[in-house]
Amino acid sequence: MTVEILAIIYVFSTFILLLTGLPVGFVLSGSALLFSLIGHAFGLFDLAYLLALPNRIFGIMTNQNLLAVPMFIFMGLVLEKTKIAERLLISMNSIYMNTHGGYAISVVIVGALMGASTGIVGASVVTLGLLSLPIMIKNNYPASLSCGVICASGTLGQIIPPSLVLILLADVLSSAFQQAQLNMGIFSPETVTIADLFAGAIIPGIILPILYIIYLKSVSIEKQTFKTENIIKKSEFLTSFVPPISLILVVLGSIITGLATPSEAAALGVLGALIITTIQKKINYKIIKNCSDESIKLTSVIFMILIGATFFSLVFRGLDGEELINNIILDTDVDKTTTLIIILTMMFFLGFILDFIEIIFIVIPLFGPALFELGFDPVWIGILIAMVLQTSFLTPPFGFSIFYLRGVANDQIKTVDIYKGVVPFVVIQLVVILLIFIFPEIATILPKIIFN
Repeated sequence: MTVEILAIIYVFSTFILLLTGLPVGFVLSGSALLFSLIGHAFGLFDLAYLLALPNRIFGIMTNQNLLAVPMFIFMGLVLEKTKIAERLLISMNSIYMNTHGGYAISVVIVGALMGASTGIVGASVVTLGLLSLPIMIKNNYPASLSCGVICASGTLGQIIPPSLVLILLADVLSSAFQQAQLNMGIFSPETVTIADLFAGAIIPGIILPILYIIYLKSVSIEKQTFKTENIIKKSEFLTSFVPPISLILVVLGSIITGLATPSEAAALGVLGALIITTIQKKINYKIIKNCSDESIKLTSVIFMILIGATFFSLVFRGLDGEELINNIILDTDVDKTTTLIIILTMMFFLGFILDFIEIIFIVIPLFGPALFELGFDPVWIGILIAMVLQTSFLTPPFGFSIFYLRGVANDQIKTVDIYKGVVPFVVIQLVVILLIFIFPEIATILPKIIFN
């Protein structure tokens, strides 16, 4: 057995194990340990590589960017569980009450704001589904359109900053970009920051909801003249709209302008969320305890995957896997654009079966360095990856957002209705991806302007 064959078996075996539903962090760590021992038994792996593992784990646990993760999760959970989104949806509907497709437009806007504030796709889709789907069906919105707009709006949290996806993506992209520069003999490598990706995602994050709204205005929906329950007065709109949007702008602005590190901005976001919910008398000890418990659980899962992924990539490198990938990507006659399309397509299909965290921490360390050695801009690549994963989560038949909505929709909603409803929004997503692919400036212009 050659080291290349063992590396290939290692990767495919790990992906197969991931499909069993076992905890991802343990699958990655267990697979890495097993194949390091197999490789050593065949004389193909030097166990001295594992001596670097403690330092890698210590680096993960002390990473300043990753310190922002638990606080951003906590901030999002506070805003979700105190029903800030519910009040925001009602107030938005008050504004768009008598316009063509008004409630659907309200769902898009609230979905965008929820995405920016929580960054958790499952929470956004479930919340929007519970709040808006019954009302839309009750007021004669087509079932397919209702389901489609909820799924699409809920996934906006993938691309609209401050997104958890972008935070984790920035850290992995930075490592891959630095590794690529070291491979090319650049020993003072540049880096990719969270602020870079946040700035790069702003324009795509604005384009998507605008195109959603244009589509909703173009389809045949009866003019909305009904009044839903608990509609607030238009004079109360500011009290429900201004606080969350101000919080988002403060957190995002402090990171992009460099006034605060991501962890400091996340702490500021938590403080702001608690102040808003306290003023509106929505917070109590039970909610804080629940949010704290869920934040600890989610953070533990993420960091276990991080530790497992670094163990996985360390063993893969020890099996000369990095050299194998470089040979496949750099030493073939396929042009670099085709190579990028193939890798993005692979990520798209992996999004049907793996969570974004798993894809980010497994796939990017494998292919990222080789891609950057081909000369691709890391911010552009990062935004493309985020958009592709967002589209994957929305695409039938296996998109995660479809399953989230299926879980909260009643039996009157057929699965085929959800499938039919998301198709136009998937097409919009693909159009935006194509635009970013053809015109990289959509993703790179703001980082260049802001950070020179």
